Amino acid sequence: MKRWLLIALLMAACAGLLVRAGLDYLVDQPLAIPSDGAQLIVKPGDSLGSVLAQLQRAGWLEYPRPIALWAKWQSMDRGLHVGEYAISPGMSAASLLAMLNRGEVVRYALTLPEGITLAQALTRIQTADGVEATLNGPQDPRLLQLVAPSESAEGWFLPETYQYTRGDTDYEILVRAHELMRQALDQAWADRAPNLPLTSPYEALILASIVERETSVASERPEIAGVFSRRLQRGMRLQTDPTVIYGLGSAYDGNLTRQHLRDDANPWNTYRIQGLPPTPIALPGVAALEAAVHPLPGESLYFVARGDGYHAFASTLEEHNANVKRYQLVRSRDYRSTPEPR
Repeated sequence: MKRWLLIALLMAACAGLLVRAGLDYLVDQPLAIPSDGAQLIVKPGDSLGSVLAQLQRAGWLEYPRPIALWAKWQSMDRGLHVGEYAISPGMSAASLLAMLNRGEVVRYALTLPEGITLAQALTRIQTADGVEATLNGPQDPRLLQLVAPSESAEGWFLPETYQYTRGDTDYEILVRAHELMRQALDQAWADRAPNLPLTSPYEALILASIVERETSVASERPEIAGVFSRRLQRGMRLQTDPTVIYGLGSAYDGNLTRQHLRDDANPWNTYRIQGLPPTPIALPGVAALEAAVHPLPGESLYFVARGDGYHAFASTLEEHNANVKRYQLVRSRDYRSTPEPR
C-alpha cells in the first residue's frame, strides 16, 4: 500500500513538472504580433482574463487559459497597470506580462513653445494624441481656481516639453505646467535685481510675457526688458503692439491700425494706459522671466524691428524716428520677423 502511495505521489509530481514545463514553454513562445508591432490598452477595471481575451480576439494569443494559470503561479495576475503598451514582434506572453506588471506604458511628448497664449496652449494639449479634453477654455473655473487669487490664468503655465500617457487629461498636464511656472517665478523673483519698477512676482510675470512676445532672439530679451523697465521708471507708456493685439483677441485680423492704438476700451492698450497691462499676454519661458527681473542697464527707451529678426534700439525719440524711417516705412522684400536660421 505504501509502495503504491509513493508511486502515485511520484507520478503526480512528474505530471506537475511536465505541466509546469509545458506552461513555461508556452509562455516563452512568440505572440502572433504583426511585423509593424501593435498597441494594447489596459483600461481601469480590466482583469488579466479580460486582457488575455483581448489578445485572443486580436489573433495574437491562441491559448489564454494556460497563460492565466502560469501568471497566477508567478503572482503576476493582479499587478497589471492601466495604460497603453507597445507590443513588438517576437515578444512572448511572459515578456508581455512582465511589462504589464512593471507598468512600462507608452509615453508621449508634448511641447508648449515660449510665447504662445493659454488658448493656443490649450488647443495644442487637447488635440494631442491620447489626451482627454476636459477643460472649457482658458476661463474654465478649475483653471481660475488653480491660479487664484489671480483673476486670469493667462501666463501661469511654463512653456516646456511634457511627458504624458494616454488617458491623461488636459487639466493634469496644465497642473504640472503651473507648478513649474510657480517654481520658476518664485526663483526669479527671489534673485531679482534691486530697484526694479515692479512690485510683485505677478508684475514680473506680466513684463516677462511682453518681453517674450517682442522678440524671439534670446540675446535681446534683457535689452528689451531694460527699455520697458526704464519707461516704467520714468512714467512713460510702454506702447508695445503685442499687448494691443492680445486685447483685440479674435478681432485682430493681422492688421494693427491707428484706430486700434487709440482704443480706450482695450484694457491691454499700452498706448493709452499707464504702466503694465492687467494680465500677462502669453506664456513666458524661464529666459524671459530672468530678463524681466534682470533688465540690461543702459539709456535706450525705444526699439523697432529691423526686418531681419532683430531690433534697432535708440535712447532719443529723434534717433528712434530715424530707425523707423529706415526699417519700417520702406520695408525690403526679404523683411523677416524672425532671424534667418543658421
